[in-house]
Amino acid sequence: MVTLGGAYREIRAKLRAAGVEDAAYDALCLCMAVGETDPRVFPETPLSPDGAARLEAMCADRARRRPLQYILGEWDFLDFTLRVGEGVLIPRDDTEVTALTASRLTRRAGPGASVLDLCAGTGAIAIAVARLVRGARVTAVEKYDGAMRYLRENAAALAPQVRAVQADVFGFEKTLAPASLDVIVSNPPYVTAAEMEHLAPELAFEPRTALEAPDEGLAFYRHIARAYRFALKAGGALVFEIGDTQEEAVRGILAENGYRGLDVLPDAEERPRCAVGFAP
Repeated sequence: MVTLGGAYREIRAKLRAAGVEDAAYDALCLCMAVGETDPRVFPETPLSPDGAARLEAMCADRARRRPLQYILGEWDFLDFTLRVGEGVLIPRDDTEVTALTASRLTRRAGPGASVLDLCAGTGAIAIAVARLVRGARVTAVEKYDGAMRYLRENAAALAPQVRAVQADVFGFEKTLAPASLDVIVSNPPYVTAAEMEHLAPELAFEPRTALEAPDEGLAFYRHIARAYRFALKAGGALVFEIGDTQEEAVRGILAENGYRGLDVLPDAEERPRCAVGFAP
C-alpha cells in the first residue's frame, strides 16, 4: 500500500535531485493537492492507485522544472486564490506591496475612485483593489489571449465589478478621457534581454512577453508615464512595480514626465519594489 507519508518522502528526494530549490515545500503542496491532508501529520493516509499515479505524474512535471503554480492550477495572493496556467504570469508575493499601495491610494481618492490596471495578467492587482476598496471602479487591461482567459475567469469569480478589457497598452491611452482616472497601476514586463538568459529554469515556462521589455527593461515605464499622464486627475497616482535594480531609472522617468511626490516602497524582502508618482 502506498501511503501519503511515503509518497511525500519519495517526492521530496526526487525534487531535491532535480535541483528544485525548496523541494520539501513543493513536495508538501503536491501531496496535499492529491491527498487533501498534511503528509507530515497523517503519514499513514493511504493513497489510491489513481491518486498515487496522479502524484507521480505531478512530481515528474515538477522535476522537469515546470512551475508548481501551473501544476496546481491556482495560487494564493493576499487573501484570495487565483487560477493560473500557461500563458499568464504567475502572481508573486513581491507584487502584494504594489496591490496594497494602489488600494491605499484608491481609498484616499474617495468614493467611486476610478482605477486602471495595465498589463493586468491574472488580475491580481485589479482584483485586490476592487476587493479592498468598496465602490472603486476598476478596469483591467491585458493584451494576450492566454492571460485574458485567466483575467476574465478570476475577475468573474473574485471581483465581478472589475471590467476586463483586451487591448494593447501601447495605444489604449487613446480611448481615455483627460483627467478621468484617480489611480493608474501597472506591473509591466521589465526584465532585460541579458537578464532573461540567467533566470531560473521555471521562468522558461512563463510567457516571455510578460517578462521581457525592450530599452533595458524600461520601455513600458517610459510609455505609460508619458502617454497616460493626461488621463490622471490632478494629484492622481501612478503606481509601478519595478525590478530590484530599477529604482533610480524609474524615479528618473517619473521626474522627467512631471510627476511629483516620488517614492519607492520595499517588498517583504526589503528590496525596492513599488514606485509611486503623482500628477501635478
